[in-house]
Amino acid sequence: MKKLVFVLTTLVALAFSQMATAQKTIVDVAVSNENFSTLVTALKAADLVSALQGDGPFTVFAPTNDAFAKIDKATLGNLLNPENKATLAKVLTYHVVPGKLMASDVVAALKKGKGMVEVKTLAGETLTVKQKDGKIWLKDQAGNYSEITATDVEGSNGVIHVIDTVVMPK
Repeated sequence: MKKLVFVLTTLVALAFSQMATAQKTIVDVAVSNENFSTLVTALKAADLVSALQGDGPFTVFAPTNDAFAKIDKATLGNLLNPENKATLAKVLTYHVVPGKLMASDVVAALKKGKGMVEVKTLAGETLTVKQKDGKIWLKDQAGNYSEITATDVEGSNGVIHVIDTVVMPK
């Protein structure tokens, strides 16, 4: 009997913790992860926090701090200046796709598209998703690649897929 009570208690606690996690928006998830601190700073500078806390759903290809570190410091600093808010917003919304695309959805689309599929971003431009060397990559409009390194980090209003390089629109 004690074993049964323990198992039920554990299951209830696990279910409750999963529900509590699902209540966080994708912005809340990013804020709670120190690997996204540069992304969060950029979202604040571009006044996009409240938009991404909305109903969604959104799919965010989220660059890590290491991804942002690949950008020249002067360029990144310049993007964060208030006078460049529109440019920064375009770069950030280029990382967001309307709808909730789980990794399984992306893989299915890649199979249907013979290893390649284009997605329309909130910036109004396309990203190409490619399967190459057994990995999934984003190709931006300049021809640069970013590897998707982690998938399906869920929030209440969408999903985050972690990428290793910032993608850039035209």
